[in-house]
Amino acid sequence: MTGTERRKKILKLITESPTPLSGSALGNTTGVSRQVIVQDIALLRTEGHPILATARGYLLDEPKETIRLFKVCHDEARTEEELKTIVDLGGYVLDVMVNHRVYGKVSAPLHIKNRRDVQAFLQHLKSGKSSPLLNVTSGYHFHHVSAETEDILDEIEEALRQKNFLTEVFPYEIEEK
Repeated sequence: MTGTERRKKILKLITESPTPLSGSALGNTTGVSRQVIVQDIALLRTEGHPILATARGYLLDEPKETIRLFKVCHDEARTEEELKTIVDLGGYVLDVMVNHRVYGKVSAPLHIKNRRDVQAFLQHLKSGKSSPLLNVTSGYHFHHVSAETEDILDEIEEALRQKNFLTEVFPYEIEEK
């Protein structure tokens, strides 16, 4: 394995590991000494990868965002309120999905992270000839929402519940992993 291939493997191992990985463990996995791993980590850092060295090993210093699927129901008039509720609490609306009885699951990326994105999305809907996906399923739709922590997603869920956006998820709607 070349040095480039080894560094890619090291980065993949660190990224996928839930716990820090020691230089010795990385060396054993890649077939090199701990000192070569130290040099590889230095090179990966110069490439911009935020790798931390701790007493227990190496880990990636990137926030681990969490994602939750919300099933909501509302008419087109409440779209702005729903999206602002999510982004104002720190959520990032990744997509919209409907579970159509004929067409199955239909989804589209949204990438809405702030009020400016909400307004741009609403403007696109207003100026276009299409209507929101929620209209094909009587207002029922899903959003994958990401946030920095589970607590933020809990706050979003509670706010959506308080505003009567949340609705029951049926067994056949559960995502397959």
